Amino acid sequence: MERMTLLAGTANPVLAAALARELGVELGGCEVRRFPDGEVDVRLTASVRRREVFVVQPTCPPVNDHLVELLAVADACRRSAAARVVAVVPYYGYARSDKRHGRREPITASLVAGLMEAAGIDHVLTVDLHTTQIEGFFRVPVDTLSAVPVLCEALRDRVPADAVVVAPDAGRVALATEYADLLDRPLVVLHKRRESGTETRVTHIVGEVRGRACVLVDDMISTGGTIVESVGALRDAGARPDFTVVATHGLLLRDAAARLAAAGVGTLVVTDTVPPAPSPPPGLHVVSVAPILADFIRRTAAETRDAG
Repeated sequence: MERMTLLAGTANPVLAAALARELGVELGGCEVRRFPDGEVDVRLTASVRRREVFVVQPTCPPVNDHLVELLAVADACRRSAAARVVAVVPYYGYARSDKRHGRREPITASLVAGLMEAAGIDHVLTVDLHTTQIEGFFRVPVDTLSAVPVLCEALRDRVPADAVVVAPDAGRVALATEYADLLDRPLVVLHKRRESGTETRVTHIVGEVRGRACVLVDDMISTGGTIVESVGALRDAGARPDFTVVATHGLLLRDAAARLAAAGVGTLVVTDTVPPAPSPPPGLHVVSVAPILADFIRRTAAETRDAG
């Protein structure tokens, strides 16, 4: 650890501080200011020459601001002769733009990967990418950690014995299967049909939910629309009004927490990959990913030391 430096942007200072405690190090000197016109100004206040630098900066909302800040910190490290720059990006913004739905659209997740490499980032560490194909957009190493085991540990005493694990759509079946296996609960899958460019409808449910509690899983909760729709379909199918929602990235935008509570979600379990809400809603439980990030950083730092 003597050859590494841990820096933090402004996106998630709580997680950065928790990670520093887990590693037993002090956060390195990094000042981030903004000019009146919104431009970011970054300054390193301590030397990073020949050091392995880990920059903690999820690209959560406001995504563009935090992304440019990450690029600026990485560029400052590169120009200051850092040996290697590892971007610790627990939440990867633009992950849903991983393919084109029309001929005249960008693949922004790939664009962001190119920007990170151009800024001098040598390695990316993230948590539960929206799709694993994003790793292929990079030419530098990418390591994706899973928060599912720590989330399942937090859920174990909260999930009734008769509960089922629910995948809200076909795209989350693999994720829901992992939860179902670790929790030893049956798996239920909701199938949907797209009604318009912005609306979907649950057409049928694969699995038995009548009279049972439901644990709905996803990798992220943004506005909560998908979960609210799913809860409504499960209610109509006779599920017991005992709904738990678990997701790695709890963005909770546009009063999402209130919408989930109004739909009947009593327990919401997320991680701290993004900053927690200023006024946490009732039933919200936040699980820290700092221990799994710290474990990876220790092993990476040790491998670099041994190789050197």
